[in-house]
Amino acid sequence: MPRLPAKPVVLPQSIARQIWLRAQGLAEPAPFGSGPEATPQAIAHLGYVQIDTIHVIERCHHHILYSRIPDYRRDHLRQAQSVDKSVFEYWTHALSYVPIADLPCFIGEMKRHRLAPGNGFDSVSKQELSKVLARIRRDGALSIRDIADDELVEKTHAWASKKPSKRALQLAFYNGAVTISARAGMLKTYELIDRHFGWEKAPRAATEKQVLDYLLDRAVRSQGVVSLDSICHLDAKRKPMIRAVIEARVRRGQLVPAVIAGGEQVAHWVRPALVDAALTAAPTRPGVHILSPFDPLIIQRKRLQLFFDYEHRFEAYVPKEKRVYGYFSLPVLVDDEVVAAIDLKTDRAQRKLLVQQWTWVGQGNAARHQARIDEALHRFERFQLDGH
Repeated sequence: MPRLPAKPVVLPQSIARQIWLRAQGLAEPAPFGSGPEATPQAIAHLGYVQIDTIHVIERCHHHILYSRIPDYRRDHLRQAQSVDKSVFEYWTHALSYVPIADLPCFIGEMKRHRLAPGNGFDSVSKQELSKVLARIRRDGALSIRDIADDELVEKTHAWASKKPSKRALQLAFYNGAVTISARAGMLKTYELIDRHFGWEKAPRAATEKQVLDYLLDRAVRSQGVVSLDSICHLDAKRKPMIRAVIEARVRRGQLVPAVIAGGEQVAHWVRPALVDAALTAAPTRPGVHILSPFDPLIIQRKRLQLFFDYEHRFEAYVPKEKRVYGYFSLPVLVDDEVVAAIDLKTDRAQRKLLVQQWTWVGQGNAARHQARIDEALHRFERFQLDGH
């Protein structure tokens, strides 16, 4: 592997944080504007917004958008998915909302899944798949609740379903025959992909080079300072190819090598203009954000610790006696520091947000932030209960 042609820029941790927070849309109050149009703009900038089933508090896809769009409402995401059709659902490192402009970069994966489904779908017969597709073609979009004539079968693995129709719908989704046209909580409605988007001819799949450029561009845009791990999160097989694309951009002067002070063993890259802007900009004072544990700022734990000196623990699956921060703790970002982890639960019957546990983290007198965090918690509670 060729040596990088430039000496790495050493970024103080505080500067690296500034760059990442700006790239994440967490450095100013409403970077994507307001109203329904802010939602597809935020998703387009971030590249994807993860979907998760856990409902202790607000589901993470709504939570992530709320953290960047102060007047966000759940219906804005419904409009983007089902009415404007500016976003679609597919697998990134997890099931996510993705901008429709990026769909060509996923068509190749859909085709590979069609040729070699795996992932527990091998037991879906061609007859089951054809039957469910014929039903959608005849009767229109449907959810699994619309299918009442299934004969349950044994699961083939832990994440499989006993319902043959559900497995067939999932397979049709992953191979690109259908898309999720609407979502109510975790209940998904499936529609033929070409009918949902009104295609006469499906988009052409991106080439592998275009996909690699897309992955790098997405990371640089939404992370600012990138590493191979941050670009290829849970996609290690692409690291050698991404490294080659990075080195080509370094040679062209589009990226420069960088390291984070205190973490020099991890190679990073950044656009030169971002370094210049960060060195001359005023320090980021974005306010208070109570973040989802699945937020893009939090989900890559090693990166989070390197930039913020904070090791987040997701303890929903940890035995109670071994938990440190609590069952569903949320990191609290105040300006450019993570200062607390708060374990929250929504009591929907009593219309209250309950603090199960509050843990101060970080350096110095973190408790000085109490009043600002309390105010943010009240706003978050209102969103939890009224953010329709």
